[in-house]
Amino acid sequence: MAFAASVLAQVAIAPGTLAHMARESPDDAHLRWPMLIAAVLALLCVEVVVVCTWRLLTMVRDDRIFSERAFVWVDAIVAAIAAAWVLLLGAFVYATPQLDDPGLPVLLMLMLLALAVLGLLMVVMRALLRQATTLRTDMEAVI
Repeated sequence: MAFAASVLAQVAIAPGTLAHMARESPDDAHLRWPMLIAAVLALLCVEVVVVCTWRLLTMVRDDRIFSERAFVWVDAIVAAIAAAWVLLLGAFVYATPQLDDPGLPVLLMLMLLALAVLGLLMVVMRALLRQATTLRTDMEAVI
């Protein structure tokens, strides 16, 4: 459901919303395409995380999570989170000097911090998966 909602937002909702914004506010119409590109890329990051999580859950179900193949999916999640963080940082750097109200920059900063924490958590989880995979391989060699 999350993947389908993300694709729907990417294909229909974001372009339609930004086209409406450009018609209603001609002064901000020049932001339509950069905002659309940023929205599509951000949703792509979400889609990558959803697909990778789905694959990892399938590996858990099949008792194959402690294998080298799992690291491909975990690394893809870490890369998607890092890409989303860089994209959000770009939006923060671009938007902050232009805004009078401190609300949006504070919100963007909180989102940057949350994404950084999520990314670091995934790095820790990857390290734990590496240790568990090594231990399982060692146990299988002993048995």
